Amino acid sequence: MANVETALKEATTSIEGAIGAALVDYGSGMALGTIGGGKDLDLAVAAAGNTDVVRAKVRTMEMLGLQDDIEDILITLGGQYHLIRLLKGRGATGFFLYLALDRGRANLAMARHQLKKIENELEI
Repeated sequence: MANVETALKEATTSIEGAIGAALVDYGSGMALGTIGGGKDLDLAVAAAGNTDVVRAKVRTMEMLGLQDDIEDILITLGGQYHLIRLLKGRGATGFFLYLALDRGRANLAMARHQLKKIENELEI
């Protein structure tokens, strides 16, 4: 089992094109851990903003009566992918992994696969 720091480090080193990653509590909007980012990507701001995205999607699914789980949410920008993976199991409900990728260097399918693997190994 990996702790938060180890999981985020693995995300940024094992996923090609990773710019930054965070583990976020979407109840509060606070990041429990971050790695990477920089002047062009403030991960604390991204954590809070993407919390609103997750809450809106969960609320929409409830209003539609959809009885399904969100695996991930993808936001595609001109030069980046932003991937939000909602965590499930072992007390991880209410958290998501956030990963920002350089679109020119990233393989989106592999990034999703690796993020799922990291989720399965993460101990919160």
